[in-house]
Amino acid sequence: MVQGPVAGARPGVAVAPTGEFGPAPEMPPAPEPLPLAPEPLPPAPARATPTAGVVFARHPSLAAEAMAVMEPEPDPKPTPVRGFDAVAESVLTPVVETEGAAFLAGPVTRINEAVKEGRIEEAATMAERTVAEAARTLGPDHPEVLRLGELSSYIAYLAGDALRSFHLSLDLARVRRQQRDPDAAYGNVQSAATAWRAVRDPAQGMNLGRVLIEVWTGLVADGGPAADDLEQLESARTRMGRLAERARARAGEGAT
Repeated sequence: MVQGPVAGARPGVAVAPTGEFGPAPEMPPAPEPLPLAPEPLPPAPARATPTAGVVFARHPSLAAEAMAVMEPEPDPKPTPVRGFDAVAESVLTPVVETEGAAFLAGPVTRINEAVKEGRIEEAATMAERTVAEAARTLGPDHPEVLRLGELSSYIAYLAGDALRSFHLSLDLARVRRQQRDPDAAYGNVQSAATAWRAVRDPAQGMNLGRVLIEVWTGLVADGGPAADDLEQLESARTRMGRLAERARARAGEGAT
């Protein structure tokens, strides 16, 4: 507190404190505590609003915006795993015994283990033997035999035998097309195309490419997934042009 003035004191002269203090100053009242959360506003009074049809008729642009809000865009279709990617994925997953083909579980597991451990030549031999045995028991067009054929084609590709891989995959594509399984057929065509790109001889590449594009074009005409992926087919045709240029250049070098 502040000491009040001493009676009789002269201005400019120090006076010893007397121990007496003046009245306490008046303090302003303490503010009310703020509420923890704002109080809800009272509901707005009901009033008549124009119907949606009237609003959209007056403002056509609002109709399109409203439809965009009411109709969400469909989720994009996931890209299916096709070709050797699908086969490689199956190698990493446990083998499931299927009815009527349980005898294949053991050999396929051993083949997959050999592939994962890099024993490709051994895996190729086992795969070829297993496919022959399965075809004798189940028939050449049985789904398990066809899946084994895909595995054999993949292993041949890993072993550097692009020509064998190409023919195995393209044969599977023809069978799958006859079975009216366009998705699996297109996956086999993709595998054949991968093997085809590994062929370095331009003349041989052109011969294989003509056969590949013929089967591929048939799948496009069927209206399956190949028809939705025309960029891949155009890429194959572009490679055919490059192979033709290389073949002509090589022929010119041989003539000189």
